Amino acid sequence: MNRHGDWGGIGGYPPILPGLILALVASLLLSGPVARRLRTHRGIGWLLLMSLGAILAVTLTPSREAVAFGVQGTVGCDLSRVGPASLAVYARRDDPILNVLLFIPLGVVIGLLPTSRQKVLLIIGALLLPITIEGTQAVVVVLDRACQGGDVFDNLAGLCFGLVCGWAGGTVWRRLVPGPGGERVAGPT
Repeated sequence: MNRHGDWGGIGGYPPILPGLILALVASLLLSGPVARRLRTHRGIGWLLLMSLGAILAVTLTPSREAVAFGVQGTVGCDLSRVGPASLAVYARRDDPILNVLLFIPLGVVIGLLPTSRQKVLLIIGALLLPITIEGTQAVVVVLDRACQGGDVFDNLAGLCFGLVCGWAGGTVWRRLVPGPGGERVAGPT
């Protein structure tokens, strides 16, 4: 979001598109090693990296004003909302629902992973990500981004919703799809 509290579309943040392209290339190059480390299918590794890359591209790219004119934001964070927005706000195409939607894919992908130490570490990292992003927006004023307490809640809500959906989907997958020897598989592989 920009410092005025609206998304302004991609036009308000010109570096988002190059950031998404960079995320695409990096996720394609690194998906194999990540998938092997997580003992999952390369497609799951790609989705994990791409969803993380998209989050970073959307939340940490500088505003148009920062790029064009060197405008800087202010240090600090708007804590006027630290919790859920009203249902009416989530029903609109506005910051809160977009923040929720941004984190759902990351949650789904992590939820699909088989239970492991790496999955636990990914969940912890994903839970810390919204706080880290908002903290970065608060102190790196050259981005001209606005730290907002409500964004942390919205991001965590999307992440948790995605985790539940991914866990449920993985559970169904493991029960319905037998492995190569007839045994049930540990998750989408």
